[in-house]
Amino acid sequence: MFERVRPRNLEDFEEPRMVPLGGHLFGACFFLMKLLPARFMLKRAVERGQLAPGGTICESSSGTFALALAMLSVLNGYRLLIVGDWALDRNLRRRLLQLGAELDIVEEPHPIGGFQLARLERLQEHLRRRPGSYWPAQYYNEDNPISYSKVAACFIDAVGPIDCLVGTVGSGGSMCGTARYLRMLFPDLTVIGVDTHNSVLFGQPNAPRKVSGLGGGIVPANVDHTQFDEIHWLPASEIMASAHDLHGRHGLFMGPTSGAAFRVARWWSDCNPGKTVVAIFPDEGHRYADTVYDEAWLKSSIPGWNGTRMEEPTAVSSPTVDMTSWAKYPWRRRNLSDVLGDLPPRI
Repeated sequence: MFERVRPRNLEDFEEPRMVPLGGHLFGACFFLMKLLPARFMLKRAVERGQLAPGGTICESSSGTFALALAMLSVLNGYRLLIVGDWALDRNLRRRLLQLGAELDIVEEPHPIGGFQLARLERLQEHLRRRPGSYWPAQYYNEDNPISYSKVAACFIDAVGPIDCLVGTVGSGGSMCGTARYLRMLFPDLTVIGVDTHNSVLFGQPNAPRKVSGLGGGIVPANVDHTQFDEIHWLPASEIMASAHDLHGRHGLFMGPTSGAAFRVARWWSDCNPGKTVVAIFPDEGHRYADTVYDEAWLKSSIPGWNGTRMEEPTAVSSPTVDMTSWAKYPWRRRNLSDVLGDLPPRI
């Protein structure tokens, strides 16, 4: 007799695979991490009467949150409008169109807030023209970090007590939400946020960045700075090389943000033998086959990507200093205003 196989839905793909990476280091490998907060936000919106059957969802995204919304919209019969920018690569754009999403691509950055703020302003225009549409607002919707209680529970079930959590920061949902829940059980947990140069999230001046899904030109309300003990900034060359390391050494074909988290987590784990470390790897690498994993693109777009690697980060005296290589700063669970003095506008 054959055992009946239970039908699967997208919710079955929300939990990560916990992969040992040597010593006490584990990688939390997600198929598409943004499926979890997207589904949770839509579910809560339906419960509150904010999203009606067959309704329209409008969101600003040029990354995996857009893809998660598109997949969920197809399954649940919603219409979807995505406001994106250059970071929405051709493969992702094609998938979104195949899933029935309407796309509006912003061509020019905002003079202060870059493409993120320009996208949000364009989004507001669409919301005014489409009364009754729902905006998930991943940057400040509290349901975003709340949804990661499920992830924290998965980590504890898989590896037990955790000493250090490492991950990249974008909207703030994954790192801040997961850290908040883990600290209920492990108050001494070390939380390390990974950012990139020219990102304002932790005090760098805003300028164009070469890695999508990491950093930002605005400070989202969901970035809870008081959760972080230490911040690391990585250049694009180090991020790309680390994604290749993760693939070549461990067979994990993941995106560039996973490479960034792996680089910092590997270093911290080596410096703290015996400590259990979990690094968050948000998505798989298939979307980046023509960029991150293409030698020709890397040579033309990321100077020095395969050059000399730093063995450890350089400690900096302030998050605002000019950075060209891997740097770290002791954040010590402080507010942004406590560190910088003047709080930037929050969106």
